[in-house]
Amino acid sequence: MMLEKITPLILTYNEAPNINRTLQCLTWAQQIVVIDSFSTDETIDILSSYPQVQVFQRKFDTHANQWNYGLEKVKTEWIMSLDADYIVTKEFVTEIISVLSNKEINGYFASFKYCIFGKPLHGSILPPRLVLFRKEKAIYIDDGHTQLLELTGKSSNLRTCIHHDDRKSLSRWLSSQDRYMIIEVKKLLETPNSQLSLGDRIRKQKILAPAIILFYCLIIKGGILDGWHGWYYAFQRVLAEILLGIRLMEAEKLKG
Repeated sequence: MMLEKITPLILTYNEAPNINRTLQCLTWAQQIVVIDSFSTDETIDILSSYPQVQVFQRKFDTHANQWNYGLEKVKTEWIMSLDADYIVTKEFVTEIISVLSNKEINGYFASFKYCIFGKPLHGSILPPRLVLFRKEKAIYIDDGHTQLLELTGKSSNLRTCIHHDDRKSLSRWLSSQDRYMIIEVKKLLETPNSQLSLGDRIRKQKILAPAIILFYCLIIKGGILDGWHGWYYAFQRVLAEILLGIRLMEAEKLKG
């Protein structure tokens, strides 16, 4: 059976509001590997209630190191790399069964439907991510506050989306965003402008990014059609860009 070739790999840290919904969609997996950064909430108890989940705990340093540690623990040919707030649909599982027989492809990108309190939005700023790949053909590297997966060989795109449905509190979200932006500032200030994407060059200017992201989320991505859910998401992204601008100002002043 094709699904026996795949092990879902998940990172966790205090993901009690999310992890149960994610695991409920992975009951088809014979084994699920979770790398936990010593959670202090009910995350471990929830993980322990699923017999196919194997938990390894490691002190967090960087996302890339955490993911690469997880790669070492997986025994199957294929890995499905998931965040603890990703929801894998039955349609997604059906599609991956159909593509695994292609011996020329070593990895598959998936797009996302971002959800606010369970409601999928028309669009979001989330880029596609390499989520399904052959273990021996991939390694993670750090990229700002997140990570990139370097893949050897050919990749392709999946048609079916994964749902991103984070139910953690707004306070937790704010804390995480502030931590992420400190790392993003370091990346923006240490990377030559010629090597930054257009989006990152705009973000580095501090003033334009919040207004642009509001227009982008509401109009370009259709958030205005999602009612208050769309406004909620747009305000989240604007606030994140404002945090980045403040952190950039602080870093530049301290540097000067």
